[in-house]
Amino acid sequence: MTPTDPKILVWDAPVRAFHWLLVISFVGAYLSAESETWRLLHVTLGYTMGGLIGFRLVWGVLGTRYARFGSFVRGPSAVRSYVKGLVAGRPAHFIGHNPAGALAILLLLLLGAAIVASGYAVYDEIGGELLGELHEVVGNAMLVVVGVHMVGVAVASYLHRENLPRAMVTGFKQAKPSEGIAHAWWSVALALVLAVAAFWYLQWRSAPQVLGLAQTTDALPQGLLGHRPSQLPQPVQRA
Repeated sequence: MTPTDPKILVWDAPVRAFHWLLVISFVGAYLSAESETWRLLHVTLGYTMGGLIGFRLVWGVLGTRYARFGSFVRGPSAVRSYVKGLVAGRPAHFIGHNPAGALAILLLLLLGAAIVASGYAVYDEIGGELLGELHEVVGNAMLVVVGVHMVGVAVASYLHRENLPRAMVTGFKQAKPSEGIAHAWWSVALALVLAVAAFWYLQWRSAPQVLGLAQTTDALPQGLLGHRPSQLPQPVQRA
């Protein structure tokens, strides 16, 4: 990379949409984890994470050049070499994900999948307290990885003199024209965003029905929005 290199498209629209939707879903789910009142929101965002991870796995095979796992997943030696360069202040430059960032992405996908699976089991009352504790531990582990990833992005941005967070918004980085991708695939990104929005809408639409049922009992039980339909109280028959 040189100061005279033009801006080229590196991150396609689906990768960027996935990234920021995953950020919103994880942060929202983490903040609502301890609240019974917001349990429906927590569950909705958890399911959203599962869908996003499934999409990313597919796009990691079928996506554009820098979205494919084959372009950025590297072995432990490459990660160690990059981290040593980062600590020394002379990290190697990569157009796509660097080895440390690639490791963070793989960990986030694995931890995210574990969170969704354990959360589903807890919600369906499978596994007892053990899975509940596992769900919490994995969630905290993912938060740690996110924090380390953010520090790494900040350090790499400073050392390479490029704004990596901005690149994940715009999709553009400074590099040689031959290293860019040809298409942003906005249609796929739009389909992903619309699918998430539709799922959130359907979940939101289910909440007023729960409230209406609770009102027939003249009481709103604490945490009602977090119960499954089978767990809801039945209307009281009045004479």
